[in-house]
Amino acid sequence: MIALDTTVVTIALPSAQADLGFADSARQWIVTGYALAFGSLLLLSGRLADRWGRKRALLIGLAGFGIASAVGGAAPTVEMLVAARIGQGVFAALLAPAALALVSTTFTDPAERGRAFGVFGSVSMVGTTVGLLLGGVLTEVLSWRWTMFINTAIAIPALIGAALLVRNTSRTTAQRLDLGGAATITLGLFALVLGTSNAESAGWAHPLTLALLVVAAALLAVFVVVETRVSTPLLPMRVILERGRGSALVALVLSSAGLFTTFLFLPYYLQSTLGYSQVSTGLAFLPVPAALVVAAVFIGPALTRRIGARFVVPIGLTVAGVGALLLIRIGLHSAYAVHLLPSLILIGAGIGLVIATATGAATARLADADAGAAAATVNAAQQVGGSVGVAVLNTVAATAAATYLTAHPAAQAATQAASVVHSYTTAFGWVGAIFLAGAVATTLISPKDPAE
Repeated sequence: MIALDTTVVTIALPSAQADLGFADSARQWIVTGYALAFGSLLLLSGRLADRWGRKRALLIGLAGFGIASAVGGAAPTVEMLVAARIGQGVFAALLAPAALALVSTTFTDPAERGRAFGVFGSVSMVGTTVGLLLGGVLTEVLSWRWTMFINTAIAIPALIGAALLVRNTSRTTAQRLDLGGAATITLGLFALVLGTSNAESAGWAHPLTLALLVVAAALLAVFVVVETRVSTPLLPMRVILERGRGSALVALVLSSAGLFTTFLFLPYYLQSTLGYSQVSTGLAFLPVPAALVVAAVFIGPALTRRIGARFVVPIGLTVAGVGALLLIRIGLHSAYAVHLLPSLILIGAGIGLVIATATGAATARLADADAGAAAATVNAAQQVGGSVGVAVLNTVAATAAATYLTAHPAAQAATQAASVVHSYTTAFGWVGAIFLAGAVATTLISPKDPAE
């Protein structure tokens, strides 16, 4: 449901804007409001899930997300829609780590654990991809409002099922909540996400962007200092400093940066350059979840049992990197089967190997009391990686387009179109480089002994 929401609403934005009559500047806040609330509250919410019990946190998150979605679907003004999106982000921040922590603590057998994380990771990524198709169908057939109502329709049976089937977990309410850590990490992540979002629209040299990033760096540094000195830290440093877990988090940051960027640029290329409809664009993306599910649920766990996670993650990043680099071949009149399909399959399969394996490694060998914090760290790594990656590569793409136009000054429609495609291929080249750099980094960081 959370993954679905990251793309299903984006597709519906033009229709929502036409219906409610809001300016382009407000459109950005429909996306940014959700990202700010979700990204900044993840670590605090993960620890709250440990304190309250993960089942309770899951139920509160599901109920709140469903209600916020219903409010957004019925919103008569853009202000109410933005408020609903912020509400979705708040409850998603509680829901995501609670759900992942439940998977982590429920499945302890290595074989079952690998399969469980394969299913969990594939559902998340499939939701992101299917959102492109579902958003187009709902908008064209019904209304943009149903891209919000669909979450409520999913939340109701999920809430009932969780109440009946999910077992209660122990709470850690005896521990004091680390208020200093909570304040610094929440404000630090808020400044980081807002800064990267501002960079997309105003540029990296804009004073507000620079100020926000400096504040983010300072607050995150203070957070690390605080966490090493308090008796009950919000995020114990042992959770992220263990080499195997650190390697997995690096993989999640870099894979999310590349995947989110691919999901940003490819739909634009398919619709604006090749003339695909919204529904056709969603259908064109279906090989990604198909390959991802096979890799995450079947191939990844089997490989992990044979050769270990320290080899599976770099292999996945390498496969995804090759797929991204193949997208450099696209042009103004590319054939889907030749220029796009192989890349989509490789990226889906590669990311499937990475997400399931790295998520399992990042949450393994932890005390039950730290499961929520570890799960929140996984979600934060993906959110921060995606936000920063999209902002940076969006700037790279814009610079590439401007450079192309400077080198080809003829003011013709064909030149303009070619500059746009050039910006896409440049971005995909960088995505491939990020994936491959991640493969090298995780190989070097990962310990030979899984217990390190």
